[in-house]
Amino acid sequence: MSAPERIPPRSVSADDPAVAVLLAEGELTVRGRIREASNAALYCTVTHEGREAACVYKPVAGERPLWDFPDGTLAGREVAAYEVSRATGWGLVPPTVLRDGPYGEGMCQLWIETAPAGAELLALVDAEEPEPGWKAVGFAEVGEGRTALLVHADDERLRRLSVLDAVINNADRKGGHLLPTADGLLYGIDHGVTFNVEDKLRTLLWGWAGEPLTEEALDVLKGLRKALADGGTLTTALTPLITPAEVDAARARVEALLTSGVHPEPGGRWPAIPWPPV
Repeated sequence: MSAPERIPPRSVSADDPAVAVLLAEGELTVRGRIREASNAALYCTVTHEGREAACVYKPVAGERPLWDFPDGTLAGREVAAYEVSRATGWGLVPPTVLRDGPYGEGMCQLWIETAPAGAELLALVDAEEPEPGWKAVGFAEVGEGRTALLVHADDERLRRLSVLDAVINNADRKGGHLLPTADGLLYGIDHGVTFNVEDKLRTLLWGWAGEPLTEEALDVLKGLRKALADGGTLTTALTPLITPAEVDAARARVEALLTSGVHPEPGGRWPAIPWPPV
């Protein structure tokens, strides 16, 4: 996503403990609208006690109703995705809070400056098999009767994100939702269509489908299992944001991943790959 205008460098980073207070309590000033977004997404600055940062504010009033996500708000799901990411310790979702703003309640998320073009994470290649360092997703029509192989990088950051997406049941993991930074971090954004009770996983990160989960991922999932128990810290955080049935479904997905020990494969009931991929 691109900002309507740049602001001075922010005075907090994503791992700064003060960022949650800044986002939740700071004064929001709308600077422009992010036109590429399907729902209302506003580029803002937020200031609090001498600190300032750029952020994205998505008011609930600007959400388009979705037939398959009738319960709760997309904003609440965005915050819930952050809470799960925070519980993993991987820091894959920018700090995100639910708060009041100029256009009512909405989600407020720290703006992430992306790295200059260079280290690509996704590609369409004219080949039957991926090259070393890449994982195949599938073939895609590219016009005039031609097909190309869609691939993504065999990157540990993406692999972690694929596990997070499986837990939150992300129905829309596109390439434009991947934000690599100049310091080597990777963030995923746009988590409004997550946590559905039904299996709706749609992603470009199928390259590890059916492969064993890493030991690190299994340890993280065990931590999530504990945090999602009745009265657990993550259950407590998610309860105001999504429905009880959706919390139960997230708990069941964690258990299913631990039982199978492998990355999930496409279920077949829904299109497995979002298109266009960006």
